[in-house]
Amino acid sequence: MADNDINSTLVENRQFPPSEEFVARARIKPADFEALHKHAEANYEGFWEYQARQNLDWHKPFSITLDDSRAPHYQWFTDGELNVSYNCIDRHLATQADKTAIIFEGEEGDTRHISYQQLHDEVCQFANGLKSRGIKNGDRVVIYMPMTPEAVIAMQACARIGAIHSVVFGGFSAESLRDRINDAGAVMLITADGGHRGGKIVELKTAADKALEKGTPSIENVIVLKRTGQDIAMQSGRDHWWHDIVAGQSSECEPEWVNATHPLFLLYTSGSTGKPKGIQHSSAGYLLNAVITNLWVFDLQDNDIFWCTADVGWITGHTYVAFGPLAAGSTIVMYEGAPVVPDAGRFWKIVEDHKITVFYTAPTAIRALMKFGDEYPNKYDLSSLRLLGTVGEPINPEAWMWYHTVIGKERCPIVDTWWQTETGAHMIAPIPGAVSTKPGSCTLPLPGIVADVVNEEGESITEANKGGYLVIKKPFPSMLQTVWGDEQRYIDTYFPKFGGKYYLAGDSARRDEDGYFWIMGRIDDVVNISGHRLGTMEIESALVAHERVVEAAVVSRPHDVKGEAIVAFVICNGERPVDEEVKKVVQELRDWVGEEIGAIAKPDEIRFADGLPKTRSGKIMRRLLRNIARGEEITQDISTLENEGVVKQLQGKE
Repeated sequence: MADNDINSTLVENRQFPPSEEFVARARIKPADFEALHKHAEANYEGFWEYQARQNLDWHKPFSITLDDSRAPHYQWFTDGELNVSYNCIDRHLATQADKTAIIFEGEEGDTRHISYQQLHDEVCQFANGLKSRGIKNGDRVVIYMPMTPEAVIAMQACARIGAIHSVVFGGFSAESLRDRINDAGAVMLITADGGHRGGKIVELKTAADKALEKGTPSIENVIVLKRTGQDIAMQSGRDHWWHDIVAGQSSECEPEWVNATHPLFLLYTSGSTGKPKGIQHSSAGYLLNAVITNLWVFDLQDNDIFWCTADVGWITGHTYVAFGPLAAGSTIVMYEGAPVVPDAGRFWKIVEDHKITVFYTAPTAIRALMKFGDEYPNKYDLSSLRLLGTVGEPINPEAWMWYHTVIGKERCPIVDTWWQTETGAHMIAPIPGAVSTKPGSCTLPLPGIVADVVNEEGESITEANKGGYLVIKKPFPSMLQTVWGDEQRYIDTYFPKFGGKYYLAGDSARRDEDGYFWIMGRIDDVVNISGHRLGTMEIESALVAHERVVEAAVVSRPHDVKGEAIVAFVICNGERPVDEEVKKVVQELRDWVGEEIGAIAKPDEIRFADGLPKTRSGKIMRRLLRNIARGEEITQDISTLENEGVVKQLQGKE
């Protein structure tokens, strides 16, 4: 087994307990945290039964908590009935109809405040509009929209009438949109004339028309939101303006009471074959974890203003924008545009203007904003903030500390959250009033989540800091139900090892002496150097710890002697080195990694560019970096990149 262990040499000893002031008003205190864990350990199904009855409103109460008769196709609360939209909106109206549900800010500065009552009325009107176009329970509806309140209204309206929505991120190409429409068999597309992003108009309707022209035989109707006011083509009989669809519709729409396992949405995620996987989530189980993680991890209080910067085209935007916080009765912020328009202070200005209290964003955004220095955040009053969060990838300690000191002013706990599209909600994350944090660690599994690090045989690794496979050993309510239309792919992808007993996350991880989890990177991002298996995230963290480096991504390429060689793509703080300076900086960085981790981890090759190839959501396209490192032809679609020009830089063609 020693040959297969993943080595970990990244050391981080700093710890940050929550302040007494934070603990005093926290929703979950240390004693509560311990009690939750004890309940889950003593009676696993009873724990989830209690949480479901406490946190969701049921039209027909359930009597079956977990049905594992078709494992690994687990089903929760199978004989219960509810409606997700009712749980997110209607149940709050008796006590907080006038409370603001959504604060919206457009990139150009336009703002809107929508109360829970107004949200209810607009969702009902749009739901009735959908029904007027023939949409019914079980129909699939694709949503391809800018980050405006109408995107959430469309999602909630689908949930209200039992339609299954599938949001496609507005940065995806026409071809990607067509593939998702066809895989889902969608009968309706909801889009907009365009959206504002990076000072430009994203032409969504134009891209949608291209997708439809390429062949989407199931689509019968297209609804178009007028957002930018630019001229677009409208096909008679098929295309309908949003404002026409809702005109004259009643602001009452009786919720469709659906079975707990009824599919709420499909969300497509990339697969190793290149064909996207339609991750299918249930109604009740998904919503349960969405609600409790908003309450536990974000400690949401009645007066909080919560801003998750994610687009609704991703799972984060589903769970921590469109559903979870609303089900918890909170106020959310939505921002349409880019974080650097008109300058790198935009995020911090929004925090000041709207008095954000809980802020949740991606490490890639934090590092990008770090590059501009402390000047921008220091211009703004960030004193309203009380809790910070990170999502999407492991955060390197240096970025964590900048976030802690410059943004949080050393008083805001940071919740570093590990979870996936497939898990639907946080799995491993600090509950901020009960758990001390460590820069770079997602800390401990949440109550009711049985996570472990195991070796090739599926045995728990008890030795501290020895890496292995991250697994979840027991089913949990928000886990994906299946891959849409491909049950075998579900089994092959998520239960391929250990006799199908454990959910395989696809990440490598280690636990330190305190039992804290540290994510080391994707299993396929582990590099094998002369028999030593190293997590790429640790090498990236070492590089970013150097004062010259803002961001780094590490992949491997084949090596005749060592098996694999390490290739690092690096973004420098300031000007990109050129000509003679390149050799000097490469040597400096290689020596630095050698000191930080060890000679075995020194990159064999370092390439510099002005940016990394990222989608417009900030996700690094690592498969593309592997193609570049190996000198392979790039065949994948790069139209979704924020900046296609960096590909030529990284290839050395510019």
